[in-house]
Amino acid sequence: MTGVKPEEPLHSPADMRRAHVQMLALCHMLEGIADDLPSRVDRLQCLAVAADLLPMLRECHRFEEEIVFPAFLRRTGEEDIVTRLRLEHVEDESAAADLSEALLAHGHGRPIENPEALGYMLRAFFESMRRHIAFERDHVLPEILGAREGGSGNNP
Repeated sequence: MTGVKPEEPLHSPADMRRAHVQMLALCHMLEGIADDLPSRVDRLQCLAVAADLLPMLRECHRFEEEIVFPAFLRRTGEEDIVTRLRLEHVEDESAAADLSEALLAHGHGRPIENPEALGYMLRAFFESMRRHIAFERDHVLPEILGAREGGSGNNP
């Protein structure tokens, strides 16, 4: 395995930092695979990342949608932001499913037929994830942690 699976379920807004670290570690591995295209891709790493990607992403999204977003909404009332982030979750899970399928196929011995297309898929996914995480770190996390700590929400 990749070693970035959640050790335990995510329960509190403070767990969001741990989820971000785990997802960024997967993004780093995906970037490594993209950099190694077309001929130096590690098949075992493809299998490990493919096995972890969608389950981890779904757990992070479940946590955000059940815990983080309601806390953010109570604090800010910013329904448009939450709607946008929920739509990104749908898009991210769809892209992750496609990536997992391609990585599993290569991990099981199938050659990469179009390295440019796979590289584009990988980069589009991990760049989108990094932007999503950066937004949450800059805007969502300070609000929900500020609410729990009794602060104004403007301090991370």
